[in-house]
Amino acid sequence: MLDEIIDLARRAGDVAMTYFRHHDILTVENKLNDSDIVTIADRKCETLIKEFIRTHYPDHSILSEESGETDGTAGYRWVIDPIDGTTNFFSGIPLWAISIGVERDGRTEYGVVYLPAMGEMFSAERGKGAWLNGEPIRVSQEVKLSRSVISTGFPVDKDVNPDNNLDNLARILPLVRDIRRLGSAAADMCYVAAGFLGGYWEMNLHEWDVNAATLILSEAGGVCTRFRPDRGISVVCGPQAIHDQLLRLLNI
Repeated sequence: MLDEIIDLARRAGDVAMTYFRHHDILTVENKLNDSDIVTIADRKCETLIKEFIRTHYPDHSILSEESGETDGTAGYRWVIDPIDGTTNFFSGIPLWAISIGVERDGRTEYGVVYLPAMGEMFSAERGKGAWLNGEPIRVSQEVKLSRSVISTGFPVDKDVNPDNNLDNLARILPLVRDIRRLGSAAADMCYVAAGFLGGYWEMNLHEWDVNAATLILSEAGGVCTRFRPDRGISVVCGPQAIHDQLLRLLNI
């Protein structure tokens, strides 16, 4: 199944790339506000992925960002974000990802996160490890925050909700080597899994943002905690030592 998911993500990526940096054919709509958008590419990728599942696994359920959840009977659920990082995609920034996780009885067994514009295919199978373009990956061995580059993000309701992560940013920024804001939770978590980033936290995400990447991170030796149940899915991730230090600093 992992090979099938990788191939499916690659085909969805090919569709998305036909729209990337082509504003003449890229339509966009607002969802919640001007910060929360969806493009025709999101919908085309979602359609391709869902049609594959319905053809090959018709009794599996599907949870997808753009169309919600459909029920199945087999105990399997596909969790899809057709384009994670749509703002980056629309802006022409290459840090966006196609994320596909497959659960069995509520536990993610396969995870694929594909960054088409970067040529990076992250994948994992429970108990068997995590890979980037077929090569094994592991989290960083660094244990000091002062030597770590940490990433974060900001909730889509940042314009109306003062609980918008700025307090955490102000607390953590002086203690780390630097902060990055990649704009795609799936990419953030996979970059932690590969050791490119030392850690990551963000609030008010959704299951489709983190499902596949959480498995990739854990199979690469990382830890991910959901720390704010009152703010959607809020995660802090990293190697154990960095994860623990970040968790102590966050407003919980």
